[in-house]
Amino acid sequence: MNKKIIQKKRMMGYFIDAANQIIEKEGIEAVTIRKVADIAGYNSATLYNYFNDLNHLLFFASMKYLKNYAFSLKYYIKDSMNAFDKFFAVWKCFCHHSFKNPKIYYIIFFDKYRNFINDTIKEYYSIFPEELGELSIEILPMLMEKNIYIRTMTILKACVAEGFFKKEHLDQINEMILLIYEGMLLRILNKQVDFTNEYAADTTIRYMKQAIKSYVIL
Repeated sequence: MNKKIIQKKRMMGYFIDAANQIIEKEGIEAVTIRKVADIAGYNSATLYNYFNDLNHLLFFASMKYLKNYAFSLKYYIKDSMNAFDKFFAVWKCFCHHSFKNPKIYYIIFFDKYRNFINDTIKEYYSIFPEELGELSIEILPMLMEKNIYIRTMTILKACVAEGFFKKEHLDQINEMILLIYEGMLLRILNKQVDFTNEYAADTTIRYMKQAIKSYVIL
């Protein structure tokens, strides 16, 4: 890693850590460029050397919450016998982590920031590759995709390759899976349910399996 990349990583890390401090104490809505710069010990102009705007910074700060998910994935999928098992293992891991931080995950994948993501995920992991953990070659493409719809489709295609689904049904399956997940995430976010994390994740997976049962090729 050359000196410029090391310097960029270090400086971005200062601002990301400062933003995360504000998120933890006051919530993501309280994050401003000025507050972040003050906590990091630099001026706003310096921050703009590394981030395009507040949205860019917020997205990078939010990625911290995907770190534990990325590192946990290998433990969830290690006993998967096939692509079908792996699909639900990935989703169970995602549910467990996202239901702990519903607001952050909703912002990243469903709220107004979702259209900003574009290639920022790839940019983030190119600067902080250590946050990907030791992931298998099948899972890496899914993590690098730019939105949750394409992420889910990436692992669904592996199920088609192994003969579990027909290719023409993938869009319908994907849509149902995401509707179930987003519904549970919103209920947790809006405090409409008082589920434990384990119960919410297990219930979501059970509903997903029920919803796609008719599409499975026996």
